[in-house]
Amino acid sequence: MYKTSSFFLFVLVFVLVFRLSESRPPFACDPANGMTKNLVFCKVSLPITKRVNDLIGRLTLQEKIKLLVNNAAPVERLGINGYEWWSEALHGVSNTGPGVRFGGEYPGATSFPQVISTAASFNDSLWQAIGQAVSDEARAMYNGGRAGLTYWSPNVNIFRDPRWGRGQETPGEDPMLTARYAISYVKGLQGDGTGLKVAACCKHYTAYDLDHWNGVDRFHFNAKVSKQDLEETYNVPFKACVSEGRVASVMCSYNQVNGKPTCADSNLLRDTIRGQWRLNGYIVSDCDSVGVLFNEQHFTSTPEDAAAITIKAGLDLDCGPFLAIHTEGAVRSGKLQVGDVNGALANLLKVQMRLGMFDGPKQAYLNLGPRDVCTEAHQQLALEAARQGIVLLKNRNRALPMSTRQYRTVAVIGPNSDATVTMIGNYAGTPCKYTTPLQGIMRYAKTTHVQGCASVTCLDNKMFGQAEAAARQADATILVMGLNQEVESEARDRTELSLPGHQQELVSRVAKASRGPVVMVLLCGGPIDITFAKSDPRIAAILWAGYPGQAGGTAIADVLFGTINPGGKLPNTWYPKDYVSKMPMTDMAMHADPARGYPGRTYRFYTGSVVFPFGFGLSYTQFRHILAHAPTTVSVPYNLLKTYKNNTLLGNAIRVSHTNCDTVTLGLHIEVENIGEVDGTHTLMIFGIIPSSTKHTVEKRLIAFKKIHLVTGGKQRVEIAIDACKHMSIVDGFGIRRIPMGDHILHIGDDLKHTITFHIGVGEIKS
Repeated sequence: MYKTSSFFLFVLVFVLVFRLSESRPPFACDPANGMTKNLVFCKVSLPITKRVNDLIGRLTLQEKIKLLVNNAAPVERLGINGYEWWSEALHGVSNTGPGVRFGGEYPGATSFPQVISTAASFNDSLWQAIGQAVSDEARAMYNGGRAGLTYWSPNVNIFRDPRWGRGQETPGEDPMLTARYAISYVKGLQGDGTGLKVAACCKHYTAYDLDHWNGVDRFHFNAKVSKQDLEETYNVPFKACVSEGRVASVMCSYNQVNGKPTCADSNLLRDTIRGQWRLNGYIVSDCDSVGVLFNEQHFTSTPEDAAAITIKAGLDLDCGPFLAIHTEGAVRSGKLQVGDVNGALANLLKVQMRLGMFDGPKQAYLNLGPRDVCTEAHQQLALEAARQGIVLLKNRNRALPMSTRQYRTVAVIGPNSDATVTMIGNYAGTPCKYTTPLQGIMRYAKTTHVQGCASVTCLDNKMFGQAEAAARQADATILVMGLNQEVESEARDRTELSLPGHQQELVSRVAKASRGPVVMVLLCGGPIDITFAKSDPRIAAILWAGYPGQAGGTAIADVLFGTINPGGKLPNTWYPKDYVSKMPMTDMAMHADPARGYPGRTYRFYTGSVVFPFGFGLSYTQFRHILAHAPTTVSVPYNLLKTYKNNTLLGNAIRVSHTNCDTVTLGLHIEVENIGEVDGTHTLMIFGIIPSSTKHTVEKRLIAFKKIHLVTGGKQRVEIAIDACKHMSIVDGFGIRRIPMGDHILHIGDDLKHTITFHIGVGEIKS
């Protein structure tokens, strides 16, 4: 019986593998090809480097060059198929790039909340779980011949300016939060095996956060960035992506940084990404970036110069045709060596081999197929992610959660009230299905639906009378307002922070007319100045749902009616609308400068008033923190054997590279208690303030966070490890990271403060 069962199991596996293999023939090294099956580059048992070198040695120059672009040409004589490198998976497998094609057995994929929404969960394990689900679906679609294996996601740029149309794609304004997101999502996508499940890509490197504002576009923008801001803010997530996330790719951006296109800057690419951070993978241009630096920025005098300078700077792959057209001319003219081409190609082939693309039919993950896309588990994860990302901004007199017995009829009003496509944001694919806010609310109460505005832009108030009438008749009113891709998107930055068109008028008029309590729900990626609603006593509660993905409507309703207790926190600052009049988007400086009336950017440096601060978010319950254990002093050793030409000690701060970071990891033990009336999820956040004796202008910065769930009356001890070199250091004007001596103040939650005194250690570190 055992042998018979084993035989049938073998047959089943064989049939399954054969079926999947038939849907996508081997990319290369097909054993059925007698001409190639014994070639060295096809031998899986050999080291990848040896296989890559063998393959490169068999290619002509023309064949090599045709492999340096996203739509890489086949090499038929060696049994290698063509390959499209450009696929996207920002928050689900997306057909934004040409590498993914929905249809047939793969009509869609799970559409998770937009990144800004998921970031509001402050939950590393959730981010990694989403990455794992997305890569399952990506591999399944690859097996079905519908997708590639190289995904140009995530976007880890800093959401520096609230007007940026692509801020929705990012984890927010904080470098540490963004870095943590990047590490988790990349690990989820790429898997934890010896090979790669799919290859992720951290983009857009670097200081890229302007698309089209006031006549300035990303193709012509020269971002003037100080060494301090580059090290302290813009590069932090990219470094984490490469050094800790082990990402397989980094994408250089369109813009220039300090007068040089990023894709042509050897310091940024070759010296930093590959040299200092040790990238094991490839560097790709944003699409047509090489053409842009020649045709639009006029950075080089000839196209051959552009091809030569980018490849020598460290670029391996061109998204676009430029390198395919001009690289051979650069080699023939002596501006570029064949060895430079070989180096770029080697980086690409290594990633493909780590993905198993040269292993013939013996690839990993061949068991994944149509049944692994849009699974119930993945769709439930999308719902859970949407729930965790919702932020409660106002709850006057505990208006929420709403009672289904008290509020039997609800007026659902607003341009986003029955939204579908709006909920998934940009860089999204075709969702498995949608649940709109209206549909979600209908599961809890009888509804009257009035859109109020013809669209999000809300150009007139002709339908406001119907909305007011509906509000007068209902037990409660829910207004679903906000933005969409017509207002904020790629190539479209905002010019103001107010609700578009007549939306504010609609909210105020409905609130005045409503018979019962009024709740406002906002769908948007970037922040909005809703001071009017925050201060209006007739508006009882406000929720921010971001762009909550395919299950957004269910998640919103679950929070409104108390099935879920909201636990999200804002991943960026919400500014008053006059902020933008003081801040041109083109000014990249992070630190405040009172001498020129510059208020600074993000919660770390901004000195003005806010509508809602970074990290803000209410709950239906209350939490209390008790500091169980924490050091009060820390001894920071420094290397006495180092020369002081580089100012090891400067302003009573020790250079991080001149100490032993392993000895300055701090352990905090914090007890968190749910002292409210309902179960809830809580984000324990720890902010640090550096010694006041320093000249650094950081007010505070997030140094640690932890997501926990507590039943009412429950208590949990949380252990937090803080890397002083990474999280309690500052960056000076030369871009050098240092640990300042003196009193560091920790803010633990909203109710605790603790001081840790740093001093120079006794003794020395041996070199």
